[in-house]
Amino acid sequence: MINSILTLTMHEKQMNQAQQLLEFIDNSPSPWHAVESTIAMLTQHGFTALAEKEPWQLTTGRRYYTVRDQSSIIAFVVGSAPPCESGYRIIGAHTDSPGLRIKPHPEQKKGQYLRLGVEVYGGPILATFADRDLSLAGRVSIKTGEQPQAFETRLLRIDESVVRLPNLAIHLNREVNKNGLKFNMQNELPLLFSQADPTEASFKNFIAARMQVEEAAILAWELAVYDLQPGAFFGADQAFITNSQLDNLASCHAALLALSSVLDKPSAATQLVAFFDHEEVGSGSAKGADGSFLNDVLTRISSALDEGAQSHHRAIAQSYLLSADMAHAWHPNFSHQHDPEHQPIINAGPVIKINTNQRYTTDAHTEALFVAICEAEKVPYQKFVNRSDLACGSTIGPMSAAKTGIRSLDVGNPMWAMHSIRESAGVADHDYMIRAMAGFLRC
Repeated sequence: MINSILTLTMHEKQMNQAQQLLEFIDNSPSPWHAVESTIAMLTQHGFTALAEKEPWQLTTGRRYYTVRDQSSIIAFVVGSAPPCESGYRIIGAHTDSPGLRIKPHPEQKKGQYLRLGVEVYGGPILATFADRDLSLAGRVSIKTGEQPQAFETRLLRIDESVVRLPNLAIHLNREVNKNGLKFNMQNELPLLFSQADPTEASFKNFIAARMQVEEAAILAWELAVYDLQPGAFFGADQAFITNSQLDNLASCHAALLALSSVLDKPSAATQLVAFFDHEEVGSGSAKGADGSFLNDVLTRISSALDEGAQSHHRAIAQSYLLSADMAHAWHPNFSHQHDPEHQPIINAGPVIKINTNQRYTTDAHTEALFVAICEAEKVPYQKFVNRSDLACGSTIGPMSAAKTGIRSLDVGNPMWAMHSIRESAGVADHDYMIRAMAGFLRC
């Protein structure tokens, strides 16, 4: 009877955490909104904002965060010992997801219809965008005065369906079920927006009305196309979840819950979570993982807390980075796509990702560390190596490790339909990852 009660309690906890994840994603339809959602969670736990352009005064035990260009964020808790003595424990993830972005001059009149031109961001499964209720979210720059820098950038989210990618009838595309649904990115991806009525307002005017400003005040935008359908549970026992952007907002959310779970237990090491934009397009930007953001923050923490020219280097030598990005679950309909001995199963625990060519950073040392953490936390774990005849993806891990010199490993929860507009993962795995991450932050 006691075991039944404990099992029920754990199940309820897992379902609650998964529901929180779905709500986090639903509230974060773009990387800029994901950072806004992250700030809201951090603020609830007493984190204080730091501006990069201001001097930093840090206090042992205090909680801080800093944002770079609205879509990358690093939060940290200052450890009880200086970093040169205890190092850093860092969890890295990314805020962006593959998809479609609205072009600067998107309007395309075609017959009696007005379409919006889009640019493909990253590597989405384009066919999954067809016949869905789509809308727009992102940021818009608004002119506020006559000086060149007199503007501000505001978030925009439209909560009703305003664009669509209708499929072509099968009668006009008879081979679609044999050859697959394919779109020419230039000619066939523009989204249906409205009737081409010359008396109707322009797209720019449409955005201005949503922002409650004059059309002339709109200077620029970065707008992502997102799916209006909220996240949901599925399966006979509701053991699975589905939503957009599980890759990689699930890792961000797990890291935030892990960090919040260790706040009442002071650590000697300084604990960080670092979420970067632009991972899906290579991370090569000022706010991407291949930029200076993480190194800048670590250097500033070390210099604010330690004395001596060598203190930062000593801190790096005692640090660990856990790069968290979703993993490819074994798919029963496509079982041949996996190495027979490395088939991650959904709801069977975090996946340790290994690649000898350093597409993932896990080595024998960091693999052993994570295995030991999972065993201590009573969390199941799995190991993944790609098929030898398939190209391997990558993460923020290799570039972050190379930039900082920190020992690193790559892990992620298993999922189906990675880069679809509607991805799937497991309820229990989210709890497993939170617990494993918490153990890592404490180690």
